[in-house]
Amino acid sequence: MEALSTGTVRSAAAGTGGRTAAPLAPRARLLPALAAVYRAQLSRARVARIPLLFVATFQSVGIMVLMRGVVDGGAEARAVVAGSSVLVVAFVALNLLAQYFGQLRASGGLDHYATLPVPPAAVVLGAAGAYASFTVPGTIVTAVTGSLLFQLPLTHLWVLAAVVPLAGAALSGLGAALGLLAPRQELATLLGQLGMSAALLLGVLPADRLPAPIGWARDLLPSTYGVEALARTFDPSPDWTAVALDLSVCAAVGVASLGVATWAYRRAAVR
Repeated sequence: MEALSTGTVRSAAAGTGGRTAAPLAPRARLLPALAAVYRAQLSRARVARIPLLFVATFQSVGIMVLMRGVVDGGAEARAVVAGSSVLVVAFVALNLLAQYFGQLRASGGLDHYATLPVPPAAVVLGAAGAYASFTVPGTIVTAVTGSLLFQLPLTHLWVLAAVVPLAGAALSGLGAALGLLAPRQELATLLGQLGMSAALLLGVLPADRLPAPIGWARDLLPSTYGVEALARTFDPSPDWTAVALDLSVCAAVGVASLGVATWAYRRAAVR
């Protein structure tokens, strides 16, 4: 009994006086953390973003109705419908995501994510994926409405299954980077709105109607290649090699922009 008591006292003393800090739990793996952040962002933003998604869809459909009075058909009609469809993605993934990360940084919300054992890429990709997911219904409605309005074929609209995620990744990464790098929340909102306006003007207007310098700026816009890929599918015999090339460029820009957004998140989280 005495030996047991002595051992117990020694164990207690070792547990209080000579105790070493327990090792921290390992960081979560990327894919499980990404799925958790995506679900959390999707449930958080569902109620607040649905009215804004309606606004984005109504805006794109309204632009097509206005352009119907000056565009009869052909390549110009294909450009208008494709640009208006991708504009829904730009409104949500670029404009709203820049506002979200700008607000998150200004309110100190990044400190909460910094304390979680999740990779920075999971936070950026999860938020970007959730916001891009809201664009799917609006993009489909806009593309179908525009095709019927301008009498374009509906046969190859399945390509939206590639255009939406790739253009959404490119624009979401750009929007997140703008929100995280902007020194003030108001500036993040302004940059997001300017980016969405650029997607509107450079994406909806036919490329051959733009001056050369504006055309060069159009080539630098990530959403341009998603617009071009979708517009090509309205041709009677689409050039699938060109479509695949446009989508590949869009995917490469998406990887680069999401990488920049992840770096911007790390930079903002440690400040």
